[in-house]
Amino acid sequence: MSDSRFSLRSATGDDTEFLADMLVAAVNWDPARPQASREQVLGDRLTAHYVEGWPRVGDLGALAVDTGGQPIGAVWLRLFSADDPGYGFVAANVPELSLGVVPPWRGRGVGRALLTEITRQAEASGFTRMCLSVERANRAFNLYAGEGFTTVESGPDSDTMIKIISRQ
Repeated sequence: MSDSRFSLRSATGDDTEFLADMLVAAVNWDPARPQASREQVLGDRLTAHYVEGWPRVGDLGALAVDTGGQPIGAVWLRLFSADDPGYGFVAANVPELSLGVVPPWRGRGVGRALLTEITRQAEASGFTRMCLSVERANRAFNLYAGEGFTTVESGPDSDTMIKIISRQ
């Protein structure tokens, strides 16, 4: 179901705090688990490097905003190196996707719209693939699979997935 009461715009350096909020939301996707604080998420190098220094050269992103201009979701791509990989690292030339939507807006088409937009941005920037890591119990797993991501590696609870953007 899509909700037309939001629009999309490109992410800028002014959006760093909201991207951090969405990183925390993504980490805390399961309300049945103890929730990590913002300080814990941003204090852990393995998660903090998804937003540190935003935007770096090569970073891409988009925000969904409600009719009042308030951010309600974000998606962004970032390249990582083999010596500082993300959870879904595949290769240094394959950007890793992060996505978060504020709880009241989940299930209303925001995530799908953000995925469509970041795919467009990635293709326009010359990327042929993008990757991510997602826990299989997270309902976002089905969103990613439905948007063309395929599993390339499986761990005990999560999968690394890739989407082919173009075959240049």
